[in-house]
Amino acid sequence: MQIILTGHHVDITDALRQYVNTKMERLERHFDHVTDTHVVLSVEKQRQKAEATMHVSGGRIFADNTEEDMYAAIDGLVDKLDRQLVKFKERLKDHHRKEKLAQEQAIRKEE
Repeated sequence: MQIILTGHHVDITDALRQYVNTKMERLERHFDHVTDTHVVLSVEKQRQKAEATMHVSGGRIFADNTEEDMYAAIDGLVDKLDRQLVKFKERLKDHHRKEKLAQEQAIRKEE
């Protein structure tokens, strides 16, 4: 998975870059068809915001999180993306399962 990291009113340090990369690796355990992820870290007054757009085969997933600490914002962002990926994967499984059941029923009707 390719990760593009952008900072808006914040300098992206090596520590932040490594932290984001480590956390994003966790998402690949659920769904390995992630092509790329664009992460934007920004600071607005006293709020630290992290947002990400993931391009997956068959769609796009967006999440954002705002906290007082940038690392907490990244943690919350990854948790949200994790939940959304699980839902996305379940929808794909259900979709394929329904197709398979419909094909089996059509075969039974022909017999």
